[in-house]
Amino acid sequence: MKAEDVKKITMIGAGDMGHGIAASCLLGGYQVVLRDIEQKYVDKGVAGIIASLDKFKEKGKITPDAFANALVRLTPMVDLQTAVRDADFIIEAVPEKLELKKSVFADLDKFAPKHAILASNTSNISITDIASATTRPDKVIGYHFFNPAILMKLVEVIKGKATSDESIQVGYDVAKKIKKVPVIVKKDSPGFIYNRINEPTVVLLSKILEAGHPTPEEFDAAFKPLMAMAPFELMDYVGIDIAAHGLEYFSQVLSKDYKPSEAMMSYLKSGNLGKKTGKGFYNWSKGRPTIDLSKATKEYDINQLIALQVNEATKLLEEGVVEDPKEIDLAMANGGGSPFGPFALAQGIGYHELVYKLNELHKKFPLNIFKPTKTLKEGKIKL
Repeated sequence: MKAEDVKKITMIGAGDMGHGIAASCLLGGYQVVLRDIEQKYVDKGVAGIIASLDKFKEKGKITPDAFANALVRLTPMVDLQTAVRDADFIIEAVPEKLELKKSVFADLDKFAPKHAILASNTSNISITDIASATTRPDKVIGYHFFNPAILMKLVEVIKGKATSDESIQVGYDVAKKIKKVPVIVKKDSPGFIYNRINEPTVVLLSKILEAGHPTPEEFDAAFKPLMAMAPFELMDYVGIDIAAHGLEYFSQVLSKDYKPSEAMMSYLKSGNLGKKTGKGFYNWSKGRPTIDLSKATKEYDINQLIALQVNEATKLLEEGVVEDPKEIDLAMANGGGSPFGPFALAQGIGYHELVYKLNELHKKFPLNIFKPTKTLKEGKIKL
């Protein structure tokens, strides 16, 4: 099958990610079925799609005709069998639980046409594990969008152990057609590219909480002038529970070094999870917190955070998860707010300096994941 054979896409899950992906597919010209387990969830998803496309229309990004035409191609549905029976490409966006995803994929395998590609919008779970629930592991791919899916450009197209090159190519080309920036992940590995490269920074924050200094505000004040959201502020915004569960997952599948500190877990026990509960490291009850820049710590600097990213990025090259450093930079620049990827930043700073900065962190927190890799120490990566 080729991308031009894909006419109908079925979206399984109408939540924030699901309806955002569905809206992107509608803008790409596809027939889209939006399916969820209850009508109320489907209706909410449809309302989300209309609201997103309406904003595009108001801003002049799409014409009124394109808006109307997109909605004509949308079919909301609850019945799974009907939703997938003539689909060419199916994208799953249900909660991040392996057993749930396997159950969904077993059903998709049963009801979808034999030629259909089954894609999972998982952010962490092994594509190989998900594919094991089907009789077509060659047609199962990872398809990781970023939130909000209608605006964010990056799509990680992930190869499971048995995924065919043809399926990956179709996923890549479909992502291009819906005006996303696809990056192929050649080896099924925890966190894929974007989340894997950012995870050591979360470990550092967890360890700083354990050390008791600097405070989250003192740390953030040093970085706030350099980024839209400083590290602790961002964790509060996303949810401290999400960050902690991510660390727990990585500690199980990659290294015990990722285990969240008791100081971090205490926020979960107290129920102070960040913005969604009104309080975390900051008080969000009156809106976005104000960070006092005069409190900026001198203990940490931006090159240490870049060093953590570059070091983890070199591990992806060493492990064969990605073969080209340019692809890593493409993913990182399109998955978040930075205009530059880690290797582009490294070229400007110098690998010798980044090794020095990592050694500083390793001296404070002697974790193996903070040790500079052989590739980083050699410093011969060319873009």
